[in-house]
Amino acid sequence: MRIAIASDHAAIEMKAALREWLIEEGHEVADLGPDSHDSVDYPDFGYKLAAVVAEGTAERGIALCGSGIGISIAANRNPGARCALVSEPLSAGLAREHNDANMIALGARLIGIEQAKACVSAFIGTDFGGGRHQRRVDKLSNPSC
Repeated sequence: MRIAIASDHAAIEMKAALREWLIEEGHEVADLGPDSHDSVDYPDFGYKLAAVVAEGTAERGIALCGSGIGISIAANRNPGARCALVSEPLSAGLAREHNDANMIALGARLIGIEQAKACVSAFIGTDFGGGRHQRRVDKLSNPSC
């Protein structure tokens, strides 16, 4: 799977660990930055990640910041992004199955790397359920449906 990942400065270590783990698992990973601990603005990286996922260059996106909140808000400004903030695997799987999320956000200051891996694994390993969920997902992009 082609996966894009981006963070702010607070999540550099988690981003690096997830990137390496995903590559070991056989995925193609695009690291959209940043590359240092220098302070950056999470919206810049949320926007960049959402654009790559919405245009289809990556099939899934992983957004990271200190809490996961800010970068998920930024990512969801793109109408082609459905970014779910998750902190445990059940929510990550349901975000895919029920909401066809194409991105997840994680808070590096709130969960550890093993929990983050479990969330990512559930997210990329779950298919969209379709059916009754499809009309609801359609309304996310077009409220008049």
